[in-house]
Amino acid sequence: MDINGCAALVTGGAGGLGEATVRRLVADGVNVVIADLADDRGEKLAADLGDRAIYVRTDVLDDASVAAAVETAQSRGGLRLAVAAHGGWAAQMRVLGRDGSPMPQQLFDKTVALYLSGTFNVLRQSAAAMARLEPQDSGCRGVIVNTASIAAFEGQIGQSDYAAAKGGVVGLGLAAARDLSAVGVRVVTIAPGTFFTPAFQMEEEEAQATWGSSVPFPKRMGRPAEYAALVATIVDNDYLNGETIRIDGAQRFGPK
Repeated sequence: MDINGCAALVTGGAGGLGEATVRRLVADGVNVVIADLADDRGEKLAADLGDRAIYVRTDVLDDASVAAAVETAQSRGGLRLAVAAHGGWAAQMRVLGRDGSPMPQQLFDKTVALYLSGTFNVLRQSAAAMARLEPQDSGCRGVIVNTASIAAFEGQIGQSDYAAAKGGVVGLGLAAARDLSAVGVRVVTIAPGTFFTPAFQMEEEEAQATWGSSVPFPKRMGRPAEYAALVATIVDNDYLNGETIRIDGAQRFGPK
């Protein structure tokens, strides 16, 4: 699919995997809506990238907020790509604490809401906008890229909420791709391994020394630009649909 001159929506677009994706898409001639809640970073990124990027404050759990971001993208050349790369929360608690008390249900619900319900909210509204566009020569109207995690397959100790939410994103992919085949919208899921992003709140050298050595090859953490490159490949290849693609250097999480 050729989206040069068309529009893309990237949730979590102000930092980490999302920012790298925004930068790659702008470099490829795409008009990008940076959808995030990080106003300072989002506005600065949009200013740095010029007319092809615009920041729209977006809460993925709010219907009206997502609708405004989608319509902004639709008005900037037609929404052909939506990338759900938002994050920022996980309980990081065991099901039972050391004292035997269970994880609070509201913490589990909060994680699932952000990563799974928020992803679906972006997917459903983006798909509705894409369905209103004329198909390209291939018959494709658009593509939606969701972000899971290899924790969906190998959830670690203390990740029950996160693993369940990301497992839901994996399960959503094929079902949504089948639903949206009638309107020519593809759905592909990316499951990253350990990528270095600002969320680590430390210098990259320190993070690489701590986590990079556990990756078989390349023996380092992933780079956000590599995630962005995979998004570009997914857009380009119309036969990628309904699949979850791991990008993890052959890493498989152990229990902890």
